[in-house]
Amino acid sequence: MFEKSLYDLIRGLRNHKGHEKEYIQNCLKECRAEVRSQDLDVKATALLKLIYLEMFGHDMSWASFNVLEVMASAKYHQKRVGYLGAIQSFRPDTEVLMLATNLLKKDLTAASTTTIALPIISLPHVITPSLALSVLPDLLPRLSHTHPTIRKKTIVTLYRLALVYPETLRAAWPKIKERLMDKNEDPSVTAAIINVVCELGWRRPRDFLPLAPRLFELLVDSGNNWMVIKLIKLFATLTPLEPRLVRKLLPPLTEIIRTTPAMSLLYECISGIIQGGILGSGDDADGREEIASLCVKKLRGMIMIDGDPNLKYVALLAFNQIVVTHPWLVAQQEDVILECIDSTDISIRIKALDLVQGMVSSDNLVSIVSRLMRQLKLSSSGDRRAANAPGQNLGDSDEDDFETTTDPGRKSADQAPPLPDDYRVDVVNRVLNMCSQNNYANLTDFIWYIDILTQLVRTGPLPRPADDMESLSPSGKSNVGDISERIGDELRNITVKVQAVRPACVEAAEVIISQFNLDAPIGQPIVSGALKPVSWILGEFASELSSPEDTLGSLLQLISKTSSPESLAACLQAAMKVFSLVAGDQLTSWTPERKSKVSLLMARIVHSFEALVLHPNLEVQERAVEFTELLKLTTEAASSQEASTEEIQQDPPLLLTQAIPSLFAGWELNSVAVAAQRNVPIPKELDLDEPINPNLNQLLASAESISAIPIDEADEFDNYYYQRPAPTSIASEPAINKLAGEREESSSSYQQPTEDTYLDADILAKRKAERLEKNRDDPFYIQASSSSIQRSSTPIHNILSNSNGPELDVDSIPIMELDLDKLSAGVDNNPLTVPRSQPKPSRQKAAAARQKIVVAADENLGGSASGRSTPGGQQQQYYDSETGGSDTKATARAKAKAKKLKASILGVDSTSIEVLNLEGDDADGSGAAFDPEARRREEAEMAQAMREVERLRLEMQRANERIQVAQGVDVEGTVVKKKKKAAAKKSASKGAGGGGAEGDGNGNGETAASGSGVKVKKKKKKVAAIDDAGGTAEGAVVKSKVKKKKAKPPAEIQETV
Repeated sequence: MFEKSLYDLIRGLRNHKGHEKEYIQNCLKECRAEVRSQDLDVKATALLKLIYLEMFGHDMSWASFNVLEVMASAKYHQKRVGYLGAIQSFRPDTEVLMLATNLLKKDLTAASTTTIALPIISLPHVITPSLALSVLPDLLPRLSHTHPTIRKKTIVTLYRLALVYPETLRAAWPKIKERLMDKNEDPSVTAAIINVVCELGWRRPRDFLPLAPRLFELLVDSGNNWMVIKLIKLFATLTPLEPRLVRKLLPPLTEIIRTTPAMSLLYECISGIIQGGILGSGDDADGREEIASLCVKKLRGMIMIDGDPNLKYVALLAFNQIVVTHPWLVAQQEDVILECIDSTDISIRIKALDLVQGMVSSDNLVSIVSRLMRQLKLSSSGDRRAANAPGQNLGDSDEDDFETTTDPGRKSADQAPPLPDDYRVDVVNRVLNMCSQNNYANLTDFIWYIDILTQLVRTGPLPRPADDMESLSPSGKSNVGDISERIGDELRNITVKVQAVRPACVEAAEVIISQFNLDAPIGQPIVSGALKPVSWILGEFASELSSPEDTLGSLLQLISKTSSPESLAACLQAAMKVFSLVAGDQLTSWTPERKSKVSLLMARIVHSFEALVLHPNLEVQERAVEFTELLKLTTEAASSQEASTEEIQQDPPLLLTQAIPSLFAGWELNSVAVAAQRNVPIPKELDLDEPINPNLNQLLASAESISAIPIDEADEFDNYYYQRPAPTSIASEPAINKLAGEREESSSSYQQPTEDTYLDADILAKRKAERLEKNRDDPFYIQASSSSIQRSSTPIHNILSNSNGPELDVDSIPIMELDLDKLSAGVDNNPLTVPRSQPKPSRQKAAAARQKIVVAADENLGGSASGRSTPGGQQQQYYDSETGGSDTKATARAKAKAKKLKASILGVDSTSIEVLNLEGDDADGSGAAFDPEARRREEAEMAQAMREVERLRLEMQRANERIQVAQGVDVEGTVVKKKKKAAAKKSASKGAGGGGAEGDGNGNGETAASGSGVKVKKKKKKVAAIDDAGGTAEGAVVKSKVKKKKAKPPAEIQETV
């Protein structure tokens, strides 16, 4: 009588703050003793406390037999505690579960409604296949129970049983269907059936097509929003199987979208329309466009609701699905979508990025990319300040540190919110994907894109710390480094494929290389992946360099600062190509100045390359050795060759002018399609399984036994391979921006940001100079007053300036005599006075500036399917970012679907429900399992048989028609005889002596004439030839159309004479 109740346990747990573990252990000891009591009240109380402690993680499976004892109690309040304990502690492998079968069957047939509900709600948590087979006969009659609550709970429990024992549906489906068709059924029972049917519908939707009329009736008449949501989801799976449902569903769904105030129902309705394929159906185009516009309008309203990020997220999800079928409608909402890009919620930003990538076009590409670039620049500026903060704080006083820590609000207000590196990498990837989409189809200004790539190299994500192992991908490469390499690869693609902007690309590569040298810290290597493709550009297109000597010097400086073997190999190759251009001019005389210059340049290159002769990477080592030896031979040849004098002209060494340049002269390299390698045939004599060296194992074993490596070399090897380089930044920023701690104000406008918000000062200055040069001779372009470019002045302007000076006096303006002949004959530089017959240099320059940009297609072998043909006959190719995806995404989608089938929320495998037939046993009564392949073969055979029967029926019908026509009676019993024209009769009578009209008895007449026959003009609408073998039909029998308004007497049959 002094046992603790559940309330005492809770109070005691709250009173023992800091000592909960000891108190819980004491309570468990008390419960172990109390649960063995013979008093069921004490046992039930102890079991209730164990259930409470079990929710804190303490196991109570040891009391499973005691739970079974309390379940068998005759008192309801004790039985309820026992069933609750079973739900909490019983598992499918619980040993005492087989002892509870008879107890469950007994309680299912009890007279009390509350007692029946206990096993029904407990079965879904403890069900096993054997238990389901045992309790199914006692559970099915509960579908006809008088109380609606029992029927509702029984339906839900049967669904749980069907997931474990699929044969449950075969026995329960007729009664469930009867409950659904009953219009007088309780709404709660109908809602439960709809939930079960919706869960089963996505597995086998074809079985529920006969229920469509009843489901549509519930959709229209039901006032339960949650049931309407389930019905919409169910119809989304049925409409692909029955397209006629689309036209039927459009009116009610449109009405729901317009009138419902519930956001959950609104979103599910829009989602059901999208998933059901209503927006992409071919029927009723007007209705489809109307509902698409309505959906987009409602989704815009959901995004504009302030303070609810959940609505913004689901609205963006729906937009991502609509943009596939109606991208022009989504593009109209560009303002609200771009606002989501700057949201503080990172998930909303990612979904907005997905959306803008799908709706990008040539009209909005610049505005979208500018918005993203501005975001990247603000974030990278914050990272630079954060990176410089530790070094600055070392010299600060304690008071400054205290001021910095006590005022975090000002710091957060001045700086942009930090962005994760993964998100920034994703933004860069999407910028590159949008600009290179469909072989740069949306890109109109390639110079702008080159400046964007240059800015991306600077503002890209900074490398993570060396001890951050999360920055390594499973392949061992840095994820952050990969994005910088892809930026460089994109610049290389533009250089190769767009020949018109190749000089601008090479100039951008020179700027990037110079920036690498300026920003690289002393003693730290350059880790940017963009160095490899940028070096390749400088070497491959060295003829486009503005200053080859400076570029060669920059490359030689980078060789000592580069750590990546791939980048080192590219720099070595590029340096030799630039050197061959600088020193390989055979038209320039071999003067002493040139000889000394070339000798010093080769000595510098040899000095840089000799440090890499023992490099651990074989590719770098091979190139360094080859180029070093070649340059040494060239140095000897140059020193032995005498310089030219005034009397004797000497030629440069052939090694310098012919041998070295010939190494890099050849065919121009073009871009290759991604799938081109698949079309290369494998040689028959190639055996990839054959080992290169049969004694490879012995060589490797002998190499391991040799330990003659010096300690210093071993340390260098270990440092190169196992020590990560320190992080470095290649970003360029004016010093004033580093000193200023104020954050740039974010523009709230959705219009295109100005270039100064996302481009650096040097890039802006270059673009400004290009614009001034382009518009120098444009008469409609107003130059700035501070511009150094002088334009030609008109005569009236010169007169006013000379007469009035800097101040204008209106009264002193002279009156000019307008003489057109003199004006046209006058010699000036005004483009407006140049005769039309004379060429205009400014127009020629403008035409040259507006030359057509041609993007070269990727080369392929045999014309594989990797490209697409354009209207201009050019074949467009896809990049990895565009196609990389199609097969991989399909495979991932299939795997995700399979995973969803196998790993449901209930934790059971329900895939067997898909092959279950709900229409009863098999026709042969064998009771064999349903075979979908056999069913598919039977349906194909039946369809083939039906087509054969239809073909034979049509042949018999045509044969019957021919017989009736031959007998003079058509199918409708009326024979229409064509009357001959008078001209035809006259010509026939004239030719009676030589021949006549002869009938073949089948209604096909044939006219023969000894001389020239007269052709009878046929009436196309009334006469049709029956026999294809005959000639021109004179008395062809045709099928007459019966007119309802006025009945004409049938024509008489006339014989042909």
